[in-house]
Amino acid sequence: MKSLLKLHTFTLIGLAFAANAGLQIHLATGEIKTWAEINWMDVAGEGGSAVLALAWLMMLLHSRPAGRVTRLLALGLACVFFSWWMDTLDEFIHLPELAIWDNWLETAPMPIGLLLLTLGIYHLNQEQRAISQQMNKREKGFREHRLFDKLTPLGAAEYLRQQVQLALSQARSEQQPLSLVVVDLDDFSAINQRYGQTEGDAILQAMAQLLLLNLRRQDLLCRLAGDRFVAVLPNTGETQARLIARELQQAVASLAHKTAQHGERVHLRASSAAVMAFDEDAEQLLKRLNLGLAKAKQQLPRCA
Repeated sequence: MKSLLKLHTFTLIGLAFAANAGLQIHLATGEIKTWAEINWMDVAGEGGSAVLALAWLMMLLHSRPAGRVTRLLALGLACVFFSWWMDTLDEFIHLPELAIWDNWLETAPMPIGLLLLTLGIYHLNQEQRAISQQMNKREKGFREHRLFDKLTPLGAAEYLRQQVQLALSQARSEQQPLSLVVVDLDDFSAINQRYGQTEGDAILQAMAQLLLLNLRRQDLLCRLAGDRFVAVLPNTGETQARLIARELQQAVASLAHKTAQHGERVHLRASSAAVMAFDEDAEQLLKRLNLGLAKAKQQLPRCA
């Protein structure tokens, strides 16, 4: 995140320069008010607004790379902050009655800032639409970053449970079938032991991308736990779900993942299971899916 702030160094320097210039002009042309003359209610309102605008700006710059959207939003917030900053200075410094420039410094930046923010939010909306298209197989209906797995990144177990419950309700209301498919890497612990956890994480990331590529647009992929991935398949019967499960197995087996250190290919194999939903809740359906996977694991050939 520090690197992102470095991308906006000139923005922060420019804002600091403008705020300091405003302060110096006030000090040069006005007189500092006595303690009794200060309206602390106005200080709290205007100063607090300036602090919040600055906090919003810092959070924005801390979380976004440079670009048109970031630039518009940052300039808008900077103008809003500057306007409130000038208002706050007026509460501490008394200016001559003939001074009219302070009104311009207080009022003009605010509408300019709001206009820039409006343009930035408009382009942010366009950007978000594009991102939502890319996230199509990773989320459905609602977004909650706290429920997303940081490694892959896919929806984690709690997100999966919520999505399965929503999918069950929708399937009942539309009287359409709903199926789940689980894909689990075989002997993944041995892969971690041999190549290390960093390489194991890279394999999970590659596997997530591979499974996403082999699912349909309406499907949803989540990471249930460890090396176990679950796909929610709306409008899908059990026969078609089993076919999709086999296709995902074959895709994993054909993945030519190379280790970062030596470029050695890691041969992967996965087990899978598919179940169609009946009159049950999300927990019951997921439990039945895991039982199906356990049966598939039992049929694996034992290595000496």
